[in-house]
Amino acid sequence: MSRDQKPLGPTQRMLRVGELVRHALAAIFARGDVEDDALHGAVITVPEVRMSNDLKVANAYVMPLGGEHAEEIVAALNRHRKFIRGQVAPQINMKFAPELRFFVDETFEEASRIDALLRSDRVQRDLQAGEDDEDDTQA
Repeated sequence: MSRDQKPLGPTQRMLRVGELVRHALAAIFARGDVEDDALHGAVITVPEVRMSNDLKVANAYVMPLGGEHAEEIVAALNRHRKFIRGQVAPQINMKFAPELRFFVDETFEEASRIDALLRSDRVQRDLQAGEDDEDDTQA
């Protein structure tokens, strides 16, 4: 790849800053620094933070433990994002703290859906038929 070509995925710097922000957010949520009725007693995980190319926007994907009231919790976090940004800023040691945007993390749900598909009778039947075909060609 030449210098003129842009990388297809995130850069090392974007990944590193995303991890710094993720750790800072996880610490803030663990301490319960954000005061909101929707967040009271909620255990929030932060599986991923994706940074924009210019590192000015951080998209944080969050999920409450058990997945209950996820939309409500994300709405509460977005209401308090300026306060949270102020809490994150000193922990990440950057000239400018990124703007935070919170989203519900759908990866767990998607993984469960794919797992259910792979375990379905239809897929198992196809896998079994493929194994039988291999046995016939080897004999």
